[in-house]
Amino acid sequence: MSNQYANPIDALFDEDNTDLIVLYNEYGEEVLFEQVALIPQEKTYVILKPVQPLPGMNEDEALVFVIDIHPETQEEDLVLVTDDAIIDRVFDEYDALVEEYEEN
Repeated sequence: MSNQYANPIDALFDEDNTDLIVLYNEYGEEVLFEQVALIPQEKTYVILKPVQPLPGMNEDEALVFVIDIHPETQEEDLVLVTDDAIIDRVFDEYDALVEEYEEN
């Protein structure tokens, strides 16, 4: 893993990136993720699957993040989505994209 990106959002938008995405939990510990998909809607959502299951998660589960503007720094930031309606909508869009891809 080369981790050539100063910002994980840059890595997410690089179509050639195959590196893991490095984020930090609330304790400042590195958490490695595989990028599953970018889902553009009214905001841009990202589905990330932890390389090692996180506490309370099954091995086959992934998390949804939204790319948002940090209120203090005005820089783009990844924020974990906890609203079930948004999570369902993002995964529905992902499922539709996968189905469309498989049909072609």
